[in-house]
Amino acid sequence: MDRFEQVFHQYKNQSNQDEVQAEIAEDMKPNQEKIVAVRKNEDGDLIAFQTESGRQLDYVQALSEAKGGKLAHIDVFHKYGRDILRSEPDGNRDNNLDSLPEF
Repeated sequence: MDRFEQVFHQYKNQSNQDEVQAEIAEDMKPNQEKIVAVRKNEDGDLIAFQTESGRQLDYVQALSEAKGGKLAHIDVFHKYGRDILRSEPDGNRDNNLDSLPEF
C-alpha cells in the first residue's frame, strides 16, 4: 500500500466507534426492533431472523416488518425479481445481517 492509500485508509477508519453507535441509536424510531441473530440454510442463505426482544421471524415476516418500518437499520430492495432484505450500509461489516450470530 502506498502512502496515499495508507493516509486515506487511516482517514476512513478514524471515526470513533462510540460516535458511530450513538448515530445508529439516534436513527432508530420508536417501536423499531433490531435484528440481533440470524438462521441460515445449508447454502448459507438467510432464512430467519431473531430480534432483540427474542422474536423469531421467517424471511417473509421479516420482509413485511421491514417494509412496515418495524425493523431498525434494515432495507428492502428489489433484485432477482423479488424483494430482498439487507442491512443499511454504514461502513461497519460487523453489523451486516450475514455477520450476525446464528440462533
